[in-house]
Amino acid sequence: MENLSNGIGLVLKPRLNNVGGLSVRRALPSRQQRKVGPWIFFDHAGPWHFAAGEGVDVKPHPHINLATVTYMFEGQFLHRDSIGSVVMIRN
Repeated sequence: MENLSNGIGLVLKPRLNNVGGLSVRRALPSRQQRKVGPWIFFDHAGPWHFAAGEGVDVKPHPHINLATVTYMFEGQFLHRDSIGSVVMIRN
């Protein structure tokens, strides 16, 4: 429903999504905003605290030359993917 009087055309409410056994609030992709393609994800995750050697168990998935943008507000996260990339994401 559009509300143009305040300049906001649509408010998306994130839904809970399981990513590697952890709950992530995902706003995109969304059926309410079909102009944004299915390969754009807008998630809010955490805060999470892991002991040394523990982490998220995300199953192998295709990487099809997509760009990833991550905003880490606090802490750090070691990302390893199924094609062998290893990157420390920091705030």
